[in-house]
Amino acid sequence: MMLFSGTKGLPVVTADEAAELGTVEALAVEAPLGLIGHLRLSGSGGPARKGRAWLPWSLVRAVGPDAVIVRSAAEPVVAREPDHHEILGRRVLTDRGDEHGTVKDVAFDPATGRIGTVHTTQGNVSGHRLLGLGDYALVVRAE
Repeated sequence: MMLFSGTKGLPVVTADEAAELGTVEALAVEAPLGLIGHLRLSGSGGPARKGRAWLPWSLVRAVGPDAVIVRSAAEPVVAREPDHHEILGRRVLTDRGDEHGTVKDVAFDPATGRIGTVHTTQGNVSGHRLLGLGDYALVVRAE
């Protein structure tokens, strides 16, 4: 498992050309699926040179402590920003309306992008309990 906090700032490099596309600025969560959907890049190289760019998680080949490796730079970059709400620091509510603290970090499988555990200020929540992420809160299934 890898933590969201450990991926921010990692360089994103293509496997074939070793071209740096930018650095990871954020990870977009598809909460109902319990998956990472996209990487938001920033930086001065590749598609991020004109500001932010989004890459679909399906292009990720590997995530390690030093870099994120993606397929060829010729692969498409998402032109339209996907729906995205920052998960780190977000309030957590159950579907019964109970408070469950705020998100401290998120552990995910770097091979699949599947969210394993959401670490909150009031304990851990399994990734399979995620229901939705919006402007106001991360909503999880009550136990």
